[in-house]
Amino acid sequence: MLRAPARVLRALPLLLLIACSLLSCAKKRDARATRVAVTLGRVETRDVPFALSASGSVEALRTAAVGSQVGGVVTRVAFREGDHVSTGQVLIQLDERPFRQGYDQALAALARDRALAQAARNEAERSRVLHEQNILSQAEWDQKQSDAEATAATVRSDSAAVNTARLNLEYAAIRAPITGRSGRLMVHVGDYVKASTSDPLVTIIQPHPIRVSFRIPERDVPLLQRYRASNPLIWVQPDSGRAALAGRLAFVDNAIDASTGTLLLKGEFPNRDGRLVPGQFVDVRLVLYVAPRATVVPLQAVSTGQQGSYVYVMNPDSTVSPRPVEVERTVEDVAVVTQGLKPGEPVVTDGQMRLSPGAKIFVRRTGGGKG
Repeated sequence: MLRAPARVLRALPLLLLIACSLLSCAKKRDARATRVAVTLGRVETRDVPFALSASGSVEALRTAAVGSQVGGVVTRVAFREGDHVSTGQVLIQLDERPFRQGYDQALAALARDRALAQAARNEAERSRVLHEQNILSQAEWDQKQSDAEATAATVRSDSAAVNTARLNLEYAAIRAPITGRSGRLMVHVGDYVKASTSDPLVTIIQPHPIRVSFRIPERDVPLLQRYRASNPLIWVQPDSGRAALAGRLAFVDNAIDASTGTLLLKGEFPNRDGRLVPGQFVDVRLVLYVAPRATVVPLQAVSTGQQGSYVYVMNPDSTVSPRPVEVERTVEDVAVVTQGLKPGEPVVTDGQMRLSPGAKIFVRRTGGGKG
C-alpha cells in the first residue's frame, strides 16, 4: 500500500521540471507577442534636386503644310508617306505641259515686242534729227517719242510675264520647303490640285530638335526668375519603361495668362532617337537647382500628428521613440528633413500605426530610400 506514494514522490521532480519548462516557454511566447513587427529604413545624405513638376505637350520646332501655288493634275508622287525628305526635294509633280506652253508663248511675245521696241527707238532717233533740222513738226516728234516709250513699257511687261510663266513652270514641281519627316499624303496620281488652297497636300515636321511646352503656376514664377540665369535642366518622361530625357529651357513667355494664372515655358530637346512625337503628352520636371548633401528619409517613415511631423527611431535596445522633424519638401519617395534626424539613424517605414513610445519591435526587413 506504500508503494504508490513512493512512485509519486520519485516522479515529482520530473513533473516540476516539465512545469517550469512549459512556464518558461509561455513567458518567452508572451515576450515575443508583445513585440511589434516593423520595416526599417535609414536616414541618408545626398544631393537632392529642387524641381517644379508639370504636364507638357510635345510640339515641332518647325512645321510646313505643303500646298500648291498653281493648279494642275498630279502626274507623279515622288515620295512615300513617312519618308524623311530634304529641303528642295521634289514631292509631287503636276502636269507641266500647260505651264511650258504658257512659258513659250510669253517668250515669243517678249521677242516680238523687243523687235517692235527697237524699231520704235530707231524711228524716234531719226525723228529727233529731222526735228532739229526743222523738217519735222513738234507734234510728230512728240508722237514718235511716245511710241518708243510705249513699246519699251510693253517689253518690260512681257519680261514680267516671262518670269511669271517660268515660276509657274517651276511650281508644277512641288518641293519640300524644309527638311523633316513627311506625314499623311492627301493626293494621288490623277487628282486635280487647286491653286493656293488652305488644305495641305502633305505636312512635314522637323523631328529634331523638338520642343515641349508646359505651364507653371503664378506662385512659382519668382523661383523661376531667381534661378533662370543658371540655365536650368528640364527632364521629361515620355514612357515609364525607359530613362527620362534631358533638355534645356528655351522659351519663357513675357506675360502670365490671366485666364489660367500660369506662365508658358518651353524646353528644347535633341530627340535624336525620335522618342518625342509632336502632340504627345509627357510629365515634365524643371530642375531649378540641386541642394548638396541634404538629409533625406524615406517618405513613408514620416507621420503627421497634432504637434506636426514625426518619425519613429529605433533605439539600441530595440525600442522606438517618436522624433519630431521638420520636413522642408518631398522629392519622389523621400522627404528632405532640416531638423530632427542624423544620417545613419534607423527609422520605421512600416508598422507605425501599432507603435507607441517605448514599444519593443522586431525587424521584418531593412531598407533605405531610393535615389
